[in-house]
Amino acid sequence: QVQLVESGGGSVQAGGSLRLSCTASANSLCMAWFRQTPGKEREGVASIRADGTTGYAASLEGRFTISQDNAKKTLYLQINTLEPGDTARYYCAARGWSWIATCTVGPRDYKYWGQGTQVTVST
Repeated sequence: QVQLVESGGGSVQAGGSLRLSCTASANSLCMAWFRQTPGKEREGVASIRADGTTGYAASLEGRFTISQDNAKKTLYLQINTLEPGDTARYYCAARGWSWIATCTVGPRDYKYWGQGTQVTVST
């Protein structure tokens, strides 16, 4: 069982930046960030493998950067040039150590989820 706690969300103006954090109770082969708005499916944002290999959702621009500190068991998501369309609840997810060739941004590949942190971007 992996517990995940997100932090760093808030209300910001368009054009600003945020860094989200996710503290985990254990490291994982794959970790990822997702986001969701009411009435919509959860959308994958970025993933990172234990060795540092990253992947991003093709539909998103290059404003997101995922990183991790394995020693601190902490996952990060840097979001720059925030847009109102980035308004969502952001979730951290962990796969555990079940092997997979590539860490994806598909929610079905992740077993453990945090409660999320809200990001609201205003004009």
